[in-house]
Amino acid sequence: MANKVEITLSRSLIGRPQEQRDTVEALGLRKVNHSVVKEDNSAIRGMINKVSHLLTVKERNA
Repeated sequence: MANKVEITLSRSLIGRPQEQRDTVEALGLRKVNHSVVKEDNSAIRGMINKVSHLLTVKERNA
């Protein structure tokens, strides 16, 4: 089975550049403490790395 990652927005987007806001929106996150579960692939990992200072990420199996 494919691995998944649980992504939580842990810091506010206030005062962040538009590029970071767009990346967080593309991940499907809306508010602080909102979480989504995504497939673990290179596109998602790239977005996570771009805004890693704003996120908390947990590995999930299946």
